[in-house]
Amino acid sequence: MSEWKELKIEDFCEVIGGGTPSTKEDSYYGGEISWITPRDLTNYKKRFILRGERNITELGLKNSSARILPKNSILLTSRAPIGYLAIAEKEVCTNQGFKSLVINPEKADYNFVYYLIKSNVERIKGLGTGTTFAEISGSVVKNLKFSLPDLPTQTSIAEILSSLDDKIELNNKINQELETLAQTLFKQWFIDFEFPNEKGEPYKSSGGEMVDSELGEIPKGWELVTIDDVTETVTKGTTPTTIGGRFTEQGINFIKVESLTESGAFIKSKFAHIDDETNLLLKRSVIKKGDVLFSIAGTIGRVAVVTNEILPANTNQAIAIIRPNKISSYFLKILMQSSLIQNDTQSNIVQAVQANLSLGVIKLTKFILPPNNILSKIDIQLNNIYDNINHFTNENENLTTLRNTLLPKLISGELEINENNN
Repeated sequence: MSEWKELKIEDFCEVIGGGTPSTKEDSYYGGEISWITPRDLTNYKKRFILRGERNITELGLKNSSARILPKNSILLTSRAPIGYLAIAEKEVCTNQGFKSLVINPEKADYNFVYYLIKSNVERIKGLGTGTTFAEISGSVVKNLKFSLPDLPTQTSIAEILSSLDDKIELNNKINQELETLAQTLFKQWFIDFEFPNEKGEPYKSSGGEMVDSELGEIPKGWELVTIDDVTETVTKGTTPTTIGGRFTEQGINFIKVESLTESGAFIKSKFAHIDDETNLLLKRSVIKKGDVLFSIAGTIGRVAVVTNEILPANTNQAIAIIRPNKISSYFLKILMQSSLIQNDTQSNIVQAVQANLSLGVIKLTKFILPPNNILSKIDIQLNNIYDNINHFTNENENLTTLRNTLLPKLISGELEINENNN
């Protein structure tokens, strides 16, 4: 059994701040040096980071307090907000919103230190001080105390947790590629009109007949329709408290815009919850399997298909519930995500207290509908793509739960492991 010793951060890391070159000097920016800011880690889900939104030049580096951090340094935001975390995939530098940790490899495993900090983020946040915004100083970071096992045990613990994160990140990458494939397929068939004809050849470039329409030339046999023509209903929800309902700690999932990602996934950790009584009061917005959700207030245009995994569920007035009856859910999803629909809806946004889009605009949005034989072919491919996306998404939820369960137990020594674990 490895002996765990209490050490300060400064006993196994050098703590380094960052800096910002003058933004008034163009020659300081646009170089080859990766420069990371807290904004670059907002909603960043990977462990390693290669570059941020902007790079700086050697001249910018020399004329600021920024310092080059070696590969595998732990980047920890120290203000606005405290606690964002990433590992430098190569040499990088940061702005002053970081207190980065350069690990002494003879005393600590950088992956272990990453998970050590990750497991203690809430504790670190609590040490922030300041009136305008909370900040944690370099001195406080240096004097943070943690119990660490010997180096081989650190490496073994890190390997267990890293193997889970490796699989999660691989699944995320696969899902991104599958989503891109679906978008590419839609563009090829429904914008370029290069769907396979009876001979399996691309329709338009093989001389397929085109006819005029209100939206320009379209393939013969296709028709101009509205969203209202192909749906059973287009409605939206209500905030429970406006009708005497209430939110609860647990219960039926209540979906808000923040619960949807840009790619169309659900973030279960950002679901609110309501009880059965409130759900009955919100009968109009009870969500069913196959419903397509479309955000219509605040952040407009996020799209997701409801699956059994999130049911029972309800939603508020910032999300439209679109229930298709003449087209498939995934075809409607890819249609609503397309530039055809997104551009049309964006041009009809009303700016009030916050941006919003009316249900009437959605219902009257026009698109071109192909014959059933074309629809059935695209449906087969889209269903296969999204079945795989759903599989990897569900797998990641299970892996994330397992990692989050193991993390505090492994990092504290509560769960012992074989030091020769590989």
